[in-house]
Amino acid sequence: MALNGLTVVEFAGLAPAPFAGLVLAHHGASVIRVDRPCLDNKDILCAGKRSIALDLKNSAGLAVARRLVARADVLIDPFRPGIMEKMGLGPEVFHDSHEKKGLNDRLVYARVAGAVEESHDIGEGHEINYLALSGVLSILPGSPEKPAFPLNLLADFAGGGLLCATGILLALVEREKSGRGQVVDGNMVSGTRYISSFPLLHATNTSPLLGGPRGTNLLDGGAPFYDVYTCSDGKWMSVGCLEPQFFVTFINKFKSALQNERVKLQWTPTSDMQFCREEWPKLRGYLEEGFKTKPRDYWANVFHGSDACAVPVLTPEEAGHLDPSGSLRPAPHPRLSRTPPLPQDLAKSNITLEPGTHTEAVLVEIGLSAGDIKQLGSQGAFGIRTDCEDISKSRL
Repeated sequence: MALNGLTVVEFAGLAPAPFAGLVLAHHGASVIRVDRPCLDNKDILCAGKRSIALDLKNSAGLAVARRLVARADVLIDPFRPGIMEKMGLGPEVFHDSHEKKGLNDRLVYARVAGAVEESHDIGEGHEINYLALSGVLSILPGSPEKPAFPLNLLADFAGGGLLCATGILLALVEREKSGRGQVVDGNMVSGTRYISSFPLLHATNTSPLLGGPRGTNLLDGGAPFYDVYTCSDGKWMSVGCLEPQFFVTFINKFKSALQNERVKLQWTPTSDMQFCREEWPKLRGYLEEGFKTKPRDYWANVFHGSDACAVPVLTPEEAGHLDPSGSLRPAPHPRLSRTPPLPQDLAKSNITLEPGTHTEAVLVEIGLSAGDIKQLGSQGAFGIRTDCEDISKSRL
């Protein structure tokens, strides 16, 4: 796998940081998640990862964390700015400076914050807040009264986790030239703006794609030939025939299907009125009424194999069965021809990872003896003072 031999220390967090770690783990990196002891972790983005439980408020536990990071290639920080520094795990501890030598100057130190503190002092926040501050939420489709948000996809995972993983890979490539690590600073507001460059640039210009008021443009639900329609069974069809030749194919097949079923509607469009905006309300009503005459799968068959740009809206289960992997769990992507990602049997491992499952094994890997581990347990490094010889059985 492409990242075999890399060691990543991921401090347990929510959404973006675990996803960045997952991308790296899927491609062979040894990702060790540092969990707080005696706390359940319901994170499901843990395929291919291991867990060590450490009490970072305990001096012995903190020393183990430093030793672990000192041997790592990458650290992923999921916390608000300044938290790692307060714990004594900031980048200044590991990177060289003019004043002192760090513990690991080759370390790629990646952060995923919510927003740029200098610009947005919002305290705690979540996806919807970062999406709002990015300017993207204001141009998304929705009702006439307000825009709708697309789950927690854009800020948490695209602008946050995926761009964090991208930054890590860039820093690793650069390290091959300089021999030095660096800090990768990411935040979800700026990341969301970056991955939304296309719509934001169009929205701030007089572009027919997104330059008008929300809900009146080609790509935000304003155009009846780029929208989702409800069928007679309550399921949906997506229509995206933007180009004139595709619209002609779509509307001809749609009209033909209605004629074959002897469905007569009050108004029928022609194939040359696609961009006559004054006709859009009637065209939308025609499509809404027509789609509701038959179930989704009927319409899917009508357009199957054509260039109509009309396909069914699948459920997660349906999409999983059609995926080349045949799995309901999304497969690593993209695939590399010579160095494919994590084998499916490992990628389909337990959906959650119990904190501390691999504590003892990880400690041995970083050079600690059984006696060292026992002493650390007695000092409270793992959250409880224990003389237990098998740390992994302590459910730390």
